[in-house]
Amino acid sequence: MVRQVTVTVPATTANLGPGFDCLGLALGLYNRVTFVETAGGLEVVIRGEGAEPLPTDETNLVVRAAGRLFQVVGRRPAGLRVVQENDIPVGSGLGSSAAAALGGLLAANALVNAGLEREALLALATEIEGHPDNVAPALYGGLALVIQDEGRLLVESIPVPEMEVAIVLPAFELPTAEARAALPKQVPLADAVFNAGRVGLLVRALAAGDYGRLGMATQDRLHQPYRLPLVPGLAQAFAAARAAGAAAVALSGAGPSLVAFAPAGHQAIGEAAMAAFASAGLESRSWILPVDGVGCRVE
Repeated sequence: MVRQVTVTVPATTANLGPGFDCLGLALGLYNRVTFVETAGGLEVVIRGEGAEPLPTDETNLVVRAAGRLFQVVGRRPAGLRVVQENDIPVGSGLGSSAAAALGGLLAANALVNAGLEREALLALATEIEGHPDNVAPALYGGLALVIQDEGRLLVESIPVPEMEVAIVLPAFELPTAEARAALPKQVPLADAVFNAGRVGLLVRALAAGDYGRLGMATQDRLHQPYRLPLVPGLAQAFAAARAAGAAAVALSGAGPSLVAFAPAGHQAIGEAAMAAFASAGLESRSWILPVDGVGCRVE
């Protein structure tokens, strides 16, 4: 009997303003990874986003993640056919690499009946990614607060009401490494206090669906002021989204996409931000996405 498993992984928007490297929200845009055990060799098929630039050999992130799990549990299939169906844009700030790592890990875990629990899979995904703010919400769903304590990862899943966000992605390459390199090594105490208070307010506002507080709650002094100038028109797109009715706007992950929160009017908000990018000479795409409350699914 041929063994086959399919894993569905949601996109994520991390940081949400002040929650740098510790907060993320799962969104209703998905990558699907299917593993089929074969008699030998490796075959990788990629459809959708990233079909051209992503590698189809052992350097593929899904394959590398699977290989890490096989190494940990001490068993692997004779051969593997991998099919990736990607709806999450690559290099967008929407957690595409976290989705690839989790897709590979969870598919491998199920294919060889490894039985690793969610906490162990989170640790492996974080090892691969380097930080947990995308992998935690993708794995657990909804709003996830994750902290590292003496080598352990502690995840708090925070229920949020049904809501939609507008995502706008400009056609601009901003590697995560470059976005991180723009950040200062030290920050003033006042900026740390500014963010600490807003993280608490942000969690409360999202859990309550309080759009009136979200504008202040998504303010940030640790990373957004340094990253916004890296993308032409991004600051103007923030302003345009707010003027079109967004209650709050934040950089999605390290960018270049933005996420806008509002109780309604998401299409107009997305169009306004896209017009701002167009004025700066950049094409862009937009989505209206619900919050995903489930996280990764394994079939």
